Amino acid sequence: RSFARSMLGFLGFIFWGTAVAQMFGGVSVILMFKNYRYLFQESYLSLPGWLALATALTLLPTGVLAVSISIKCSRNQQGTFMYLLLLLLCLEMSSAALACSYCVRTASQLESTISYLFHQHNWTCSQDPGNSAVDVIQRKLHCCGIHNYTDWLKASSLCHPTHVPESCCKEKHSLCRGDLGNVEQLSEEGCLKKLEDQLCFSMLYIFWSCTVLSILELLAAVSNGILMRCQPFHELRIL
Repeated sequence: RSFARSMLGFLGFIFWGTAVAQMFGGVSVILMFKNYRYLFQESYLSLPGWLALATALTLLPTGVLAVSISIKCSRNQQGTFMYLLLLLLCLEMSSAALACSYCVRTASQLESTISYLFHQHNWTCSQDPGNSAVDVIQRKLHCCGIHNYTDWLKASSLCHPTHVPESCCKEKHSLCRGDLGNVEQLSEEGCLKKLEDQLCFSMLYIFWSCTVLSILELLAAVSNGILMRCQPFHELRIL
């Protein structure tokens, strides 16, 4: 019993820390799909992020109950704690499954979507520079082209064959105008790989944090169960 109490108290503090980690993962996924909403039209893709936020908010009272039970056992608190653990397990499994599924699904669709945007950019040479979706992507991710800057050379409808958009320029080169004669001033990596890396990192972060947290919750459930065994069954009516 003493070990179960100590374990439960320790896990209570861990739950508070993991709540912050879950909140970070949820906010990063939501902001990513909001910032690149022209690439990801489906609004439900941010669902793993919202589930992670719900998990983070539920973890706060769960941690409080874990610490409280480790100090003084209460029948009502122990029953409520078990219900919260079950709710958390459902939220985390749903979030992890969706994150893993969306990572594979959106990565396969990303290339065609970004290729379409780059193609559309070639037909809008008269637009204000730096205002298109392509310019926003290249400036935020410090990238150039789909795979690299040579993608702009292959574009048959490019207005200036010897230049790429100024959004390809590295920030430290303030005088850069996208001249292909100064390739060292341009971002080297393509936007597709950077977008895929950012997408999969956010989704896999959600997946693994939910998986680890589920294991910790199972330990908390076992510890709480050991403490509950010492009480008569009729005193656990809340269950």
